[in-house]
Amino acid sequence: MAKVQLSLKGRALRYLSMREHSRLELGRKLARYAQEGDDVEAVLDFLEAAKFLSQSRFSEALVHRRAARFGNSRIVMELQSHGLEGSLIQDAKSGLVETESARALAVWQRKFNRLAESNEERQKQHRFLQQRGFSHQAIKSALGAKGISDLDDEVELSDDA
Repeated sequence: MAKVQLSLKGRALRYLSMREHSRLELGRKLARYAQEGDDVEAVLDFLEAAKFLSQSRFSEALVHRRAARFGNSRIVMELQSHGLEGSLIQDAKSGLVETESARALAVWQRKFNRLAESNEERQKQHRFLQQRGFSHQAIKSALGAKGISDLDDEVELSDDA
């Protein structure tokens, strides 16, 4: 039995029914299937006009998906990679700032859930949170004030190298 060929609009609606997409991301996916005479930009414009495609809804969905696991800088970087405009990124960033320390603590508890006994262990925990995109202040509050002052000096030295 032959497979039914979907139009670009049908394919776009199928993608959007699974999850929110940015305009840039959906455009890339649709471009793979565009044939001569197909206008991907026109399809994207139609979807935005019909409110099927929304950059603000996409940014909210992405922040909601990523906030439990990543820090502000990582989420902002991902929003930028999806081609979102500056005002949407600023809105997302302002909403994330208030909860970053609590999110860093939750991520730290899921992974380690105990204070480090050695300096190497503290560095490992600090690097883990740093790679997840949490700010230095959020990492400091998540790891607690106890024993963090030694780590601060070493992290600053390693950043200069």
